[in-house]
Amino acid sequence: MNHKNKLLTVLVVSGIALFLQFGLHLALGAQIVITAIGVILTISMFLEMVKTLKSGKYGVDLLAITAVVATLATGEYWAAMIVLIMLTGGDSLEDYAANIASRELTELLKNNPSTAHLKQGSKIIDTSVKDVQVDDVLIVKPGEIVPVDGQILEGFSEFDESSLTGESVLVQKSVNDTVLSGSLNGGNSISIRAIKTASNSQYQTIVNLVKVARTHPAKFVRLADRYAVPFTLIAYVIAGIAWFYSKDPVRFAQVLVVASPCPLILAAPIALVSGMSNANRNGVLIKNGTTIEKFSEAKSIAFDKTGTLTTGNLSVEEVIPVEPFSEKEILQYAASAEQFSNHILARSLVQSVNHSDLLDASNIQEETGLGISAIVNQKTIKVGQKKFINWDTQLDSNIDTTAIYLSVNDAPAGIITFKDRIRPESPKVISSLHQQGIRNVWMISGDRQKTVDEIGAQIGIDQKYGDCLPAQKIELIQKISKDKNLRPVVMVGDGVNDAPSLATADVGIALGAEGENAASEAADIVILKNNIAKIPEALAISRNTMKIAKQSVLIGIFICTFLMLIASSGIIPAIYGAMLQEVVDTVSILWALRAHRQLKNPESLQLNQI
Repeated sequence: MNHKNKLLTVLVVSGIALFLQFGLHLALGAQIVITAIGVILTISMFLEMVKTLKSGKYGVDLLAITAVVATLATGEYWAAMIVLIMLTGGDSLEDYAANIASRELTELLKNNPSTAHLKQGSKIIDTSVKDVQVDDVLIVKPGEIVPVDGQILEGFSEFDESSLTGESVLVQKSVNDTVLSGSLNGGNSISIRAIKTASNSQYQTIVNLVKVARTHPAKFVRLADRYAVPFTLIAYVIAGIAWFYSKDPVRFAQVLVVASPCPLILAAPIALVSGMSNANRNGVLIKNGTTIEKFSEAKSIAFDKTGTLTTGNLSVEEVIPVEPFSEKEILQYAASAEQFSNHILARSLVQSVNHSDLLDASNIQEETGLGISAIVNQKTIKVGQKKFINWDTQLDSNIDTTAIYLSVNDAPAGIITFKDRIRPESPKVISSLHQQGIRNVWMISGDRQKTVDEIGAQIGIDQKYGDCLPAQKIELIQKISKDKNLRPVVMVGDGVNDAPSLATADVGIALGAEGENAASEAADIVILKNNIAKIPEALAISRNTMKIAKQSVLIGIFICTFLMLIASSGIIPAIYGAMLQEVVDTVSILWALRAHRQLKNPESLQLNQI
């Protein structure tokens, strides 16, 4: 029976017992009903406790079981009923805290394309990706994600494989080249022959890595359980001494009733639910309360580069002119010729010049997969691949990034290279994390080490790792996690290639609801908007939540200990002790609800303050 059903059962039974006791005046009937449900739930709690102990953990279950058994054994069955309501209510609330984001997450993961355009003769039929078979002919339109691994049969296009490799460089592909599922098609339609089914394609392979990583979660102790052992020992010592000196077993029950660990069971989940709600209100989806605990203690954060610390959109990096042309002329001619093109690089070119600098272009001719030619300022301008303009100089010998070539009247005129742009907020985010006490900030990317070093230096990254494939990212995260001084380790990414490392890290953060399905599924936290500035804010919310949760628990423990000392004298009957316990619960809950408030100064929260 799950916790919710247990709570409903206890509430129904308590209603029946109340009716028997006060409606029909059948006190014995009420006692029998309460005793029966108490015995059943006690056995259930005992079995759960055994499972918990076998897993190497210790919770507050033993104290709860003892409190119920003691009150039933001494005839304080109404006190037992109140304790049962609080225990089952706390467990149900904890389940709610763990699953509060499930509905939002279900909606979030609907981005993955589920259909493919299947070509049958002269017809094109939309079919489920799951139904695609090897050797089926598929059409992939501009801007669509390749549904399965395939081989190009017809057409030319450029593909963004950054979600798979982390490399932001566009990959030119033509007939007989292999395209991978999960890559984004550029500006041209192509036909491909499926060489793998969806379940065996690259995208699904990475998803499977996530599942494997998920089977080895990090072991962390729940907040309530950290205080369970000392609180249990204190309760037993006080109750035992009271029984020993009074020779009355009722005294033992009276102490344990006020020692019932309801503040431990209720306060932490309520604070976590409030913190999760607060985060969700600020555009951050935290999947469960355990994630808040781990994230609040984070000592190291690793970022993917492409699409996370950078925009994922290419911009002009360098203009290399051939005499007698200037850099401005090269950009002006290239942008003018490309101004009406839908090509990804064309948009970057046009954005790199002032609109007033664009010249009229005529006789525009575009050769798919090669380049574009046009008459600009009475000159024949060609922009595109090296072979398109018959490039015959050695000017490009050291170029190792995305580049286009330009000729004027069939003479080489210049080269334009492109790079991924750093997000404007990235430097401030890294600085904010440092201010919040995160001393180890890494960048782990599939891009070239030189590029990673340059970008990392600009935004204040502590350590930079380039040329990392998905499997290597996992190995690196695992290696880092072996050092207890660096844990918990947080990984932030946005692409399918990041999903395995997100699942491997103690806390995985996926960036953007528009991000990849696998990344969102693997992550413990999802930033609903494509804004990494939410990460320091989420960290602050997590730390504030844990600070309040700990305060709530300690307040409850302090009051309970005070009441136990009073109850040990015998002046608090068990039923009144159970009622006083409700006062303790109320105080703890009201304090815990403070986690729902907005933070005024997030960066002020340091790790040592929680």
